Amino acid sequence: SLNPQRLDVAAPAEVVPVARLPGWLCCIISLHGILYSIVCLKTNYLCFLVLLINSFVLFLSTVTVFLSTLTPKFYFALTVTSSFISGLIFVFEWWHFRKYGTSFIEQVSVSHLRPLIGGVENSPPAPVAFSANSGENETMLTFFSFSECKVWRNPLNLFRGAEYSRYMWVTGKEPLTYYDMNLSAQDHQNFFTCDMDALRPSDTVMQKAWRERNPQARIKAAYQALELNNDCATAYVLLAEEEATTIVDAEKYFKQALKAGETIYRKSQNCHSQSPQHEAQLRRDTNVLVYVKRRLAMCARKLGRIREAVKMMRDLMKEFPLLSMLNIHENLLEALLELQAYADVQAVLAKYDDISLPKSAAICYTAALLKARAVSERFSPETASKRGLSTAEINAVEAIHRAVEFNPHVPKYLLEMKSLVLPPEHILKRGDSEAVAYAFFHLQHWKRIEGALNLLHCTWEGTFRMIPYPLEKGHLFYPYPSCTETADRELLPTFHEVSVYPQKELPFFIHFTAGLCSFSAMLALLTHQFPELMVIFAKAVSIVSCLEY
Repeated sequence: SLNPQRLDVAAPAEVVPVARLPGWLCCIISLHGILYSIVCLKTNYLCFLVLLINSFVLFLSTVTVFLSTLTPKFYFALTVTSSFISGLIFVFEWWHFRKYGTSFIEQVSVSHLRPLIGGVENSPPAPVAFSANSGENETMLTFFSFSECKVWRNPLNLFRGAEYSRYMWVTGKEPLTYYDMNLSAQDHQNFFTCDMDALRPSDTVMQKAWRERNPQARIKAAYQALELNNDCATAYVLLAEEEATTIVDAEKYFKQALKAGETIYRKSQNCHSQSPQHEAQLRRDTNVLVYVKRRLAMCARKLGRIREAVKMMRDLMKEFPLLSMLNIHENLLEALLELQAYADVQAVLAKYDDISLPKSAAICYTAALLKARAVSERFSPETASKRGLSTAEINAVEAIHRAVEFNPHVPKYLLEMKSLVLPPEHILKRGDSEAVAYAFFHLQHWKRIEGALNLLHCTWEGTFRMIPYPLEKGHLFYPYPSCTETADRELLPTFHEVSVYPQKELPFFIHFTAGLCSFSAMLALLTHQFPELMVIFAKAVSIVSCLEY
């Protein structure tokens, strides 16, 4: 056996554990490693910085070479193109704002970009606020919050054939919008049809006629209904409204409709209790009779038989007192003003200008007219500023402020600051459509009272100082509804400039595009006049921009 002690094999060295090293030695080794890492990072950073500087210098030299090759024609073409494009955007923005009341770029940003960026915030609807001195009760609060943008039938609407169509023949402009005529078609179907029409062939034909869009098709259907039944009242109504080209012809058709309608109404009264269907038929026949009598009164008013018209309206209101929602009293007010029967006008206002009843421009402005009549003849702004306002003058000014708060669009039409158009068949209370309808018929009454328009001119703008934020809080009425502009654009013809309240400021993008267009046009002009100087200026600006970057 071999003796291990005699082998010439070195024994392994003894490994000293790290834990046995002194503490100062461990600190030196760690510090050495940290310093080495810092030196490596600094070296890499310096190398990267050198490469970046070299790349920037190369880019700057390339840009300088590129700019040196550009000619003045290039800069002129660039500025002209920029000015032209920004001008097109400005014109489109202005047209969109005038037509729809909003900025197109803003609308696209809100509708399409905001959901992509951060979503749409759901803000709670603004509550309907009433001032403490408004006097409106809780019932009216509920009513107004529900119906502030309800569209109403115009109580003084004109005749389609005798007035609207003649206007279109003369001017070539369509006075009624499709939305307005569609609402009228719905009214006719609600007023003049019922479930019992299937039992009478003539009424079945008329039920289809009210749904026809083509006027000639409606007139043809009315004649077909008369062939089936010569006492079809609704057929005469349609012919009076759309085929008659004069008020005299319309009155003849309505007299025939009245004769037929009274006969049918008496028959319906005798059997209305037999079934719910017969009750619906009585309501329909009542609607037809009231409509015909009202239109006959309006024909008499238009033909100058005003006292006869007033008597017919009073009898109609007395015979059917529950149909106050048809606003026949507004027809009566206008006729009484034409007669200058101001005491009778005041009596009507005392009944219908009630706190529990819905207001209208006709009621508010007629009340203001009567109070202005008492002081307008002797009113002078200079004298009033010296001695102060009397009690009667204060009452007149307060009445004007009340009327202006209800509908702020009316004074511009009464003072002839805006041109009038034919009133639509439907109106939006407190909107521009109601203002057009009121001023169209009542401007002559304001002109007849000496000094009334002068008093209105001197005082109407003072209303806006009392209601600085009309969309949030009113003074005598509930806040002004924000939906009137959209509805009025649907009701009024496109050639009419819709009045907007409160007046909107121009959107930011219209100012921006106008400024961009003007600045680009100025640069184009300077480049054309001083080409060499503008080229040097452009190169200098480009180089400075690159250096700052």
